[in-house]
Amino acid sequence: MSSILLALIIGAAFGAVLDRIGASNPNYIGKMLNLTNLHLMKTILLAIGTGSVLMFAGQMAGLVDVGHMSVKSAYLGVFVGGVLLGIGWALAGYCPGTGLVAAATGRRDALAFLAGGLLGAAAYMATYPAVKDTGLLDAIAGGKVTLGSVPGAEYEGVTTLPGDILGIALGLAFIVVAFLLPERIAGEPDPVAAE
Repeated sequence: MSSILLALIIGAAFGAVLDRIGASNPNYIGKMLNLTNLHLMKTILLAIGTGSVLMFAGQMAGLVDVGHMSVKSAYLGVFVGGVLLGIGWALAGYCPGTGLVAAATGRRDALAFLAGGLLGAAAYMATYPAVKDTGLLDAIAGGKVTLGSVPGAEYEGVTTLPGDILGIALGLAFIVVAFLLPERIAGEPDPVAAE
């Protein structure tokens, strides 16, 4: 029961942060995607970079058990699904997580988005055997692989670089890009940001 309670507390805190940075507002998502306001992109890059540095440094220090790391198998369907998710995110202004947060804040368009997502999941389940027969779900690049081998993990690295060092380096690169990225790349100054 305590793990469920902890998950609810962490989920609520994460949702509050998503709402606070504007990720539950489809207008902010649209401005990020058309490069007129990159505040949200900078925040996402900073969060991913910080999480990566903390996770891999914690693993190296013995504070994070690599046994809890879960790597999903690589297959062509993941890339196809990623493209479909990106298109849906751009069209709707929500990804599954931000859609839930927006629905919790009372946005009715988010409820329609969530209903569409559930219908899409049901359609995938109903057509799963046919999708599997296409070969989209066959493992590629050895299946469960990482960019570099992490000591104590069971996953192979596609490079000879140490995975924990690579994870920290990539995390630091994301942090640097987050700080160097301008507030906007295209378009007129954002009148909301100027106020």
